[in-house]
Amino acid sequence: MSDLTDRAYLRGEQYRDARNLDARVHLHERFSENTESPNRWMLRQLEADATARVLELGCGPGHFWRDTRDQQPAGWRVLCTDLSPGMAAEACAALAGEAGLSFAAADAQALPFSDASFDLVLANFMLYHVPDRPRALAEIRRVLRPGGQFAAMTVGRGHMAGVRELVRRFAPGTPPEVAQSDNFLLENAAAQLAPLFDEVQLQRLPNALVVAEAEPLVAYVRSLWGYREALAGREAAFAAFVASEIAANGPLRIAKEIGLLNGRRGA
Repeated sequence: MSDLTDRAYLRGEQYRDARNLDARVHLHERFSENTESPNRWMLRQLEADATARVLELGCGPGHFWRDTRDQQPAGWRVLCTDLSPGMAAEACAALAGEAGLSFAAADAQALPFSDASFDLVLANFMLYHVPDRPRALAEIRRVLRPGGQFAAMTVGRGHMAGVRELVRRFAPGTPPEVAQSDNFLLENAAAQLAPLFDEVQLQRLPNALVVAEAEPLVAYVRSLWGYREALAGREAAFAAFVASEIAANGPLRIAKEIGLLNGRRGA
């Protein structure tokens, strides 16, 4: 979907603040079959030293560090960054006073950091938004020290496909690719990382949603830019449609495809 890789989109209404993102997080927190937070699961997979210098790209309002407060190594020095100054400011406000955390606005395509500045770089559910991803990956490699770890969470092509099918049944003209980006997926991300990073591995986190209430799902759909045209002026009708589906068939089971890509910078 073209607007997912448009810089004006990223700087505009969609990610000016955390409201849209929070609607999505809320749905997953309420209705996921696997109740372990993906953030907590991811942190357990990381192998950085207890005194690592850590850079997070696309930190949003700081969900990763909020979820993992009790798991984080006390000696990590973490710089949380986001392209959106509003998001970085929200993360700073939410995590003010947390030891070892600092915050800044930064573009993954032109990182304002010296070579080999970090032991670990994180990029969760954001690389499919980056217009020039090869440039961003090269920047990530540049700021990693030799032997440093890069870890990125992303989704698969079938992630939340049940929502897309639901919207298309309500609005048959909705394009099949709406709210889905093919830019950096579980199916193709490892191949993109392999030229720049060693020991690239993919780990999947099995999960699904079982949604028993209409409103959180409707809020999720409203939060996605690509559905605006399909639902314009019909939001109430869509909410009634979702409620009728749940009433007739029981909770909606929606497959999730989430995974973690890990790689290391060579010498």
